[in-house]
Amino acid sequence: MTTIRDDFPNAVEIVENIFVPMPDGTRLAAKLWLPKDTGPVPAILEYLPYRKREGTRGRDQKAHAWLAGHGYACVRIDIRGTGDSEGLIDGEYTEQEIRDGCDAIAWIAAQDWCDGQVAMYGISWGGFNGLQIAARRPPSLKTIITVGFTDDRYATDVHYIGGCLSKDNFDWSATMFAQNDLPPDPRIVGPSWRDMWQARTRHNRPWILDWLSHQRRDDYWKHGSVCEDFGAIALPVYAVSGWSDNYSESVPRLLAGLSGPRLGLVGPWAHSFPHDVAVEPAIGWLQEVKRWCDHWMKGRDSGIMDEPMYRVWMQDSVPPSTCHLERPGRWIGERSWPSPRIGWRHLCLNAGGRLDQAADAASSVSICSPLWVGQASGEVGRYGKDAEWPPDQREDDGGSLVFMTEPLEERTEIVGAPSLHLTFSCDKPMALVAVRLNDVMPDGRSTRVSLGCLNLTHRDSHERPALLEPGKTYRAVVELDDIAHSFPAGHRIALAVSTTYWPVCWPSPELATLTVTTGESRLALPVRPPDADDENLRRFDAPEMAAPTPAVDLAVKPAARRSIRRDLLSGEMIVDFPRWTYAQRMPDIGQTVTSDAITRFRIIDGDPLSATCETECNVEIARDDGRFGHHSTGRLTCDEQSFRVEVRLRVTENGATVFERNWDERIPRDHL
Repeated sequence: MTTIRDDFPNAVEIVENIFVPMPDGTRLAAKLWLPKDTGPVPAILEYLPYRKREGTRGRDQKAHAWLAGHGYACVRIDIRGTGDSEGLIDGEYTEQEIRDGCDAIAWIAAQDWCDGQVAMYGISWGGFNGLQIAARRPPSLKTIITVGFTDDRYATDVHYIGGCLSKDNFDWSATMFAQNDLPPDPRIVGPSWRDMWQARTRHNRPWILDWLSHQRRDDYWKHGSVCEDFGAIALPVYAVSGWSDNYSESVPRLLAGLSGPRLGLVGPWAHSFPHDVAVEPAIGWLQEVKRWCDHWMKGRDSGIMDEPMYRVWMQDSVPPSTCHLERPGRWIGERSWPSPRIGWRHLCLNAGGRLDQAADAASSVSICSPLWVGQASGEVGRYGKDAEWPPDQREDDGGSLVFMTEPLEERTEIVGAPSLHLTFSCDKPMALVAVRLNDVMPDGRSTRVSLGCLNLTHRDSHERPALLEPGKTYRAVVELDDIAHSFPAGHRIALAVSTTYWPVCWPSPELATLTVTTGESRLALPVRPPDADDENLRRFDAPEMAAPTPAVDLAVKPAARRSIRRDLLSGEMIVDFPRWTYAQRMPDIGQTVTSDAITRFRIIDGDPLSATCETECNVEIARDDGRFGHHSTGRLTCDEQSFRVEVRLRVTENGATVFERNWDERIPRDHL
C-alpha cells in the first residue's frame, strides 16, 4: 500500500506555469515545484510531450511535490509543439527536441532557485530523451534517472522487434496523432492559443508514414539510439524497468555498455514507476530517487553506491494467467554486469522434440505455422493497469515446434537474455521466426517466460537485410528478452518455435515453411547459482508519494473489451485492444478530458496478405471557452509489394468540424 504524504521537511511552492525561452525565440511551457526557505538547490527536470496542464497533471504532482518537499526544485517541461509550448513537433526524439533540452538545462541552471546542477528524470519518452541529452554532455546536467526506456530505437522499441514490424507501430502513431492535435490553454498562453492550435492541426501528420519509410536500421533510427556510442555518456546513470515492461532488456545492455557510475534495477512491474504499479510489490521509489540525487548532487553518503550494480526481482514460477496483480519472488543482486557468476547452459534441440544437454546426430524437422499462432501472446507492452499477460501457451504450441526437457531434478534460476542458435533452411525468400521460452508445470500448464522474434532476412544485419535462398542452410541467433525466472524442480523447460506470431509481428508476404536442423540448433540459458549475499540486500522503503491534484472520474460509455474472436467458417480472427477510455474532470483548472480509443487487428487464417490494423481515437477537452476534439480513424493493410496507410482526421470545436484531412499512401515493403 502506497502512503500519501503531505508532511515534508520543506514546504512546497507550486508555480503553475513559466516559459523557458529558447535561442530561436520559441517559449517552452514549464511547471515548477520549489522547496521554500532553502536557498538555491539542485533541480530535477522531466521533459515530455504529454501535456503537463491536464495530461500528466495528477501523476506529476505525486512525484514532483514529494521530491520538492525533500529539497529539490522540480521542473516539468512540455516539448516544443506540445501542451502549452510554442512551436511545432515533427516526430520522436528529433534533433530540435534534444537541442531544446540542452538549452532548457542551461536556463534552469542559471535561475536563482537552482544551485547550477540539474538531473533528468523520466519514464518512457522521458527516459529516452534523458539518455539522448546526456550523450550531448550539457555542462549543468549532473546525472540522469531513466525508467522504461530503450537504448536502441530500431530493434527494441515499439516499431520493429528483431526487424519484424511491431503491432504497436501503427497503434502508437495513432495515439500521438491524437495528442498532437489538442489545443493549448488560453489561461496559460493567452489569446495566441487559437493560432497555435490551428498551426498544430495543419502541421500534424501520422508518424507511421515516416516509420514505415524506414524499415531497416538506417540513420533515422540510429539518431537517438545511444547504443551507437555508449562512450558519449559519462555522467552517473540509474536505469530502471520491469520484467513485464516492453523495455526490460535495455537495463542490462546499458549497464554492460556504459563505463561511468551506474546502477540497474528491474522489478516485476509493467510500464510504470516502481512506486505506483500494476504489479506488486511496489517499492519506495521516490526515496531511491532522493538517495541517488543526494549522493550525486548534494555530496551526501546515502549508501546507494555501496549496493550491487544490478538488482532484480527473481520471479518465482506461477501458473499461466491473463492477470497478475502480484508476482511472488525475491530481490537478488549482482556486483557487476555482465556478471562473472552467470554460467551458460546449452540445451540442444534434438529429434522428437527433446531439449537435452547432449546433441543427437543432425536431422531436421519442419514447421509452417498457422496465422492463429500469437493469439496467446497477451499485450506485449503492458502499458496500463488493465493490461493482459499471456494465457496458457499450449494453444500457440499447437502451431509451433516444441522442444522440452525432462522434468528438472533441481531448481534452476536464470538471469539474463536466453538465445536460440538456430540452424535452418526456408522455402520462401522472406520469413520470420518467433521463439518462446516456457515454464511447463507437471500437469502440462505452460507459462511464457521470455519471447524473441527475428525477421530472417535480418539474420546478419538490421542495416543490410538479404533475402533467403530457398533450400539453403543458414545460421541465425534469436535473442530473447532478458528475464530473471526460477524453474522449480519437477517442471520442464520448453522452447517453442513458430513462423508466425500475429498480431505481435506483421506476417511475411507468404506463409513460409522453416526447416530446423536438430542436433545443431541449441538454446543458451544464463543460469545463476545461489548467492547467500542476497539475504543481506538492503530492504526497500515502503512506497510513498504526494497527493495528486484534484480529479473526479466521470461515467463513460462502456469501454471496448480486450477480446479475441474467431469465425470458424471464414477463418477470420479479430483481436481488440482497448486504449485510453476515460473521462476525468480537473476542478482546479476547470477542464474535463474525455477519451475513448481502440486498436483492432484482423487476419484470415491462411492469408497473410489479409493482415489489417485499424485504429479509432476520440479525445475531447472541455473548458470554459468550449469543447475541442480530435477524431481519427486509421487502417494499415498490405499486398505483396507495399503497405497501404489510410487515415481520416476530423478536428472539432463545440461538436462542429473545423478541420479535416485524409491520407491514403502506399509505402513499398523492404524485406518485410
